[in-house]
Amino acid sequence: MARRRGFLHAAVQAQRDAEKQHLAQLRTQTQIAREAERAQKVYLSAQRAEQKERTRLYIESQVALVALENERLDRDIARLENLLTESLAHDEFINFEKLKQSPDIPFFNPGPLAVAEPPPVQQRYFPPELSGIRKFIPGAKEKHAQEIAQAHERYQIDVKAHAAREADRLQRLEEANAKYELQITEIRQKVAAQHAEVDAFKQDFTAGSPPAIVEYFTMVLVSSSYPDNFPQHAKLAYVPESKQLVVEYDLPSLEVVPEVSSYKYVKTKDEVTQTVKPLAQRKALYSSVIAQVTLRTLKELFKADRSRFVETIVFNGYVATIDKGTGRPLRTCLVTLRTSRDIFTQLELSKVDPLACLKVLNASVSKSPAELAPVRPVLEFNMVDPRFIEETDVLSGLDPRPNLMDLTPSEFESLITNLFQKMGLETRLTQASRDGGVDCVAYDPRPIFGGKVVIQAKRYKHTVGVSAVRDLFGTVQNEGASKGILVTTSGYGKASFEFADGKPLELLSGSNLMYLLKEHAGVEARIVMPEDWKDPQPDMQGE
Repeated sequence: MARRRGFLHAAVQAQRDAEKQHLAQLRTQTQIAREAERAQKVYLSAQRAEQKERTRLYIESQVALVALENERLDRDIARLENLLTESLAHDEFINFEKLKQSPDIPFFNPGPLAVAEPPPVQQRYFPPELSGIRKFIPGAKEKHAQEIAQAHERYQIDVKAHAAREADRLQRLEEANAKYELQITEIRQKVAAQHAEVDAFKQDFTAGSPPAIVEYFTMVLVSSSYPDNFPQHAKLAYVPESKQLVVEYDLPSLEVVPEVSSYKYVKTKDEVTQTVKPLAQRKALYSSVIAQVTLRTLKELFKADRSRFVETIVFNGYVATIDKGTGRPLRTCLVTLRTSRDIFTQLELSKVDPLACLKVLNASVSKSPAELAPVRPVLEFNMVDPRFIEETDVLSGLDPRPNLMDLTPSEFESLITNLFQKMGLETRLTQASRDGGVDCVAYDPRPIFGGKVVIQAKRYKHTVGVSAVRDLFGTVQNEGASKGILVTTSGYGKASFEFADGKPLELLSGSNLMYLLKEHAGVEARIVMPEDWKDPQPDMQGE
């Protein structure tokens, strides 16, 4: 009986232990579940925080990018607004000596060839001397003597091999040095040739060579710093008789003025929006850009002219576009003017309004540059193209072109009359002037733009003085003419251009006359002054 109770007690205890173990396992599982749940919550929370941080950083990056774009816009607009003022502190004068290149001499580096190989050391070849008991070993001395002889032989072989290697090294070093010296010579020769070219350029420029003067002022304009999207290309011609520089300059198009006023990042839509700049503001800024480039170019040319080769500048500003109707290239003149050094240098460019300043200079400016409304150039570039200025054959006696200075007064009169008839004018009265030229009254048959035209042509060697221009203007007024044209085989001074500015007068120099004869009358002429030529009534050149 007691045994049965013991057995039952053990069974109950085992059951209790099993229940306790089961409960402990349940508690452990519950704790693990709680830990797992807690870990999952931490992970999800961290994931949400990471996503939130990522979103925050993304928004910050978008806002920063928009701010950068707006800063670039503001910087671009500010530069367009200050094209003129930013250039006032610069001196575009070209120092010929600074054009000369300095020789870039490389360092001679022969590498391992410069390091001599150490010669063989004799002591390292020979065996140590016999000492102690070794001296008394039979045959030791003979063997030692034999080893010394063999070592000496190896040493001599190595000495010869070393000498051969050193001779080869020295030869290759000498060849490398010769190659280096040849390279240096070539570098110095190129630099010397470039220096000679600069010296020749300087000599030609100092002598007043028209090509050198044109090249110099072309370099002046090229060195001017503009935004990258500006064409910055110009053609120049120089008329030495009038000390007149004619510039045909490529202006930027309306596209240089940004269409966008500002950018904004919209967080709710995750997109960047833009505010369009009003077209009226773009047009106004573009007109200012055209005016600033014009004044800046004149300033750069006059300031760079320390030799005073230029008294007058004719500036024609063109925009190159594509005709939307024909698809062909189109060049439109948007601004044109002629001004002298004396007038221009009196301007306080740091204080002027560019457009108002052009009006003071009597410039013709497009009424709507954005729409490419053209103006008529005060002087066509082709009329002073160097090809018409400098076509001089060394063998002038073989030149088939007629020399205008060799014509008789009646021949010269017929030539001028024929020219203007070919140009569409009806000559009504032509007579030789008292100074050997031509006085002509003609009529332009075009409605509105036409009318009576007074033409005077003078074959002069020296610069035509301002008095002749005054006389022409007086004749225009007396005749009630709409326009006066003065033609000469020489040129005009700045006083003549200044007097004619703003008046219905057109002054044509010798190069202009040759161009018109070729273009309209088919006559290729030349102007070569006879040594004994004297102007009938020379005007004062300094007028």
